[in-house]
Amino acid sequence: MHKKHLRLALATATAAALTGGLLTFTAATATAGDSVHHPVADFNNDGYGDVATSAGGATVGGKQTAGQIVALYGSASGVTSTKRTTVSQNTTGVPGTAESGDGFGWVSAYGDFDADGFDDLAVSAPGEDVDGDTDGGTVLVLWGSATGLSGGTTIKDPAVSSHDRWGTALAAGDFDGDGTEDLAVGNSSNRVHVFKGGINRSGTYGGRYSFTSDIMSGGGAGTINLTAGDANGDKRTDLVVDGYETDSDYGWNTNFYVPGTAAGLDAANARELKRGVITGIADVNGDGYGDIVTGQDWDPAKDDTEPSMPETSTGGKVHIIYGSADGPATTVAVTQNSGNVPGSSERGDFFGSELSLGDVNGDGYADLSVGAPGENLNSVVDTGAVTVLYGSASGLNTTSGYQYFAQSTAGVPGTDEREDRFGGEVKLTDVNGDGKADLTVGAYGENGFNGSVVYLPSDGTKITTTGARSLSTSSVGVSTDGTPWFGANAAN
Repeated sequence: MHKKHLRLALATATAAALTGGLLTFTAATATAGDSVHHPVADFNNDGYGDVATSAGGATVGGKQTAGQIVALYGSASGVTSTKRTTVSQNTTGVPGTAESGDGFGWVSAYGDFDADGFDDLAVSAPGEDVDGDTDGGTVLVLWGSATGLSGGTTIKDPAVSSHDRWGTALAAGDFDGDGTEDLAVGNSSNRVHVFKGGINRSGTYGGRYSFTSDIMSGGGAGTINLTAGDANGDKRTDLVVDGYETDSDYGWNTNFYVPGTAAGLDAANARELKRGVITGIADVNGDGYGDIVTGQDWDPAKDDTEPSMPETSTGGKVHIIYGSADGPATTVAVTQNSGNVPGSSERGDFFGSELSLGDVNGDGYADLSVGAPGENLNSVVDTGAVTVLYGSASGLNTTSGYQYFAQSTAGVPGTDEREDRFGGEVKLTDVNGDGKADLTVGAYGENGFNGSVVYLPSDGTKITTTGARSLSTSSVGVSTDGTPWFGANAAN
């Protein structure tokens, strides 16, 4: 399990507690999106961006893999282990009870669902048994307040008998442009459910609809990820669905772009994109259209020995699909062999298995952080690394200005160790209130898969190690019993 790419492995694992995972795509000034969904999560509305990160394998009340999620609240000095809320299903006011295999917190997405000015957090426990339905899954909303996240409300599964793992993917945005936050929910089937018109604390929502995509509904996969953003500039949120389809003896990952319209997400006009299991949307070239960035595609012609290992033979790949008034347009591929991108493309690097978009230097162009958690450095296997590439008027710059971080980089906390998987999650978002995106990096394999989160701030022009810090499981109130995998997934 530990040698497989995490997000895809979680989607296909038989252990329901290890299901799902989400990408983050926050940008400080370069987000192309609707007028409702905040470009930076702020659960306590204090003006500093917040980060919610998973500990989906955490032991709670003696129940292994019950799961937790940790909200790290931003401040003038960034995120710390002291200003945070750690939530499980045993937390007062949170629906349900912590049980083995629930995987609570693996998947999350933020949005101000009740329109009170505080961002809320939709969280799932895709492995939860519900009323005798094994691995039926559950989704709930944790509510924002002046003191942060507190209490929760269950979002009931409207089609219990049609699927399992309710909440295996989540995304929020204003898909119909009516000025209220909507929530999209994936599961083990190829049908995505959308709750529209906001959600109040009693669990009532404005309306609901669903749509299907050409995604395999069997094999324990279904929808892998949902990513929201505006690729055509109409101020309605579009949705990218990452999942599986079957064309032959193989099932492989595929992506569909589903445009938002006044009537909601329009699956009839969905378009297939480059294959991938991770996606982000932000404006890389500053033209007002969100660009779709997809990572870690798998091509059976290149690697037909292990369908669950995307792009292992070439080390990983990122596709930038530039947006336009008509939606996705020109596509450019980037690997570690492109331009002067640091490193070289090697089998099992998993370059692009995690990525995030945000404006690090405030120039109006979204920048891209790319994780390569399988990177080997100085003979240390799977220690991991992160590359930051900067946006420009001509698109993503792969020839100059790039940055490269590992735990052996001067100023980065920690050391390169076997299977740390540094870069197993990356998130660019402004957590110190200066309007520039800072970088948080998950190293979910740290200390025997306890995991950790490393904070690297922006100095206004680039990511820096000045003020860097590492947040461990014990420092944020996560038990080290078992393998919590802290830092594996962050809310989008």
